[in-house]
Amino acid sequence: MFQSNELKVGFLALIAFLILYFGFNFLKGNDVFSSSRIYYVEYDNVDGLMVSNQVMVNGIEVGKVKSVTLQPEKGNKILVTLRLAKDLVIPDKTEAILMDGALLGGKIIRLEFGGKGILPEESFIPGSLEKGVTSLLKERAIPVIENADSLLISFRQISKKFEHTGSYLNELIKSSNSTVNGINGSVNGMVEENRNNIAQISANMKTLSQSLIETEKQLKPILVKFNTVADSLQALQVGRTLHEANLAVTSIQRIVSGLEKGQGTAGKFLKNDSLYVGLNKTLMDLDKLLIDFRLQPKRYVNISVFGKKDTPPSN
Repeated sequence: MFQSNELKVGFLALIAFLILYFGFNFLKGNDVFSSSRIYYVEYDNVDGLMVSNQVMVNGIEVGKVKSVTLQPEKGNKILVTLRLAKDLVIPDKTEAILMDGALLGGKIIRLEFGGKGILPEESFIPGSLEKGVTSLLKERAIPVIENADSLLISFRQISKKFEHTGSYLNELIKSSNSTVNGINGSVNGMVEENRNNIAQISANMKTLSQSLIETEKQLKPILVKFNTVADSLQALQVGRTLHEANLAVTSIQRIVSGLEKGQGTAGKFLKNDSLYVGLNKTLMDLDKLLIDFRLQPKRYVNISVFGKKDTPPSN
């Protein structure tokens, strides 16, 4: 019975130890049941990289950070041990880039493959840093905060200078009220002094307006008569022009009528074709004469060198 209880206690202790061991390795990111390969990377500053952080290739997890160790003998450089999958082929020019894993923080290592050869196990991979969103926000926010502090300081200095502005404005308002009261008194005095002159000017303006009204009444009949005379002159000129145009049209009609009846030289030329026939016959005779002159010139021109007379050719 006693031995049976001891075996149970020992068995339970062994199981607890195994659970503790595997659980601790699991929390550290170590996969006990799968094979892996070890590689090393050196950084000057890991900026919050922790054990069990992810190692990514093209957005896929291919391993984890096994350990992060400070190396005082190498100028406090950080040695990072990577545990990568056994079937992952690492080219000889691969680069391990330390970068932000999320907007709220956390670091990951991204492997940038390069080269054609294969990097042996437990080799060193060149490391580099990449600025993430958090780093960029910090770089942008720090100058803004500094400028905001400077702006607050400037506002404080300006506010100190304006501490007594309220009292100055009150004094200025009082002075302005006094000035306005003085101006009102001066204006009222000037109005009282010039009230008679203003009344006289108003009366003169009234008289002038009445005179203008009377003048307008007298000018209206004159303008009406002037318009009537202008209309008469215009009508007279238009009537004279129309009369002259009618006379010219009548003369043209008379001339055209005479031409159609054959009156006058032009009318006879247009109506009688004897002149055309005579001219045509004359031109035909002239053409025959020129042809005969060209064919028989001796008939018309007789030239004798020795005084001998040639007998004219017979017709």
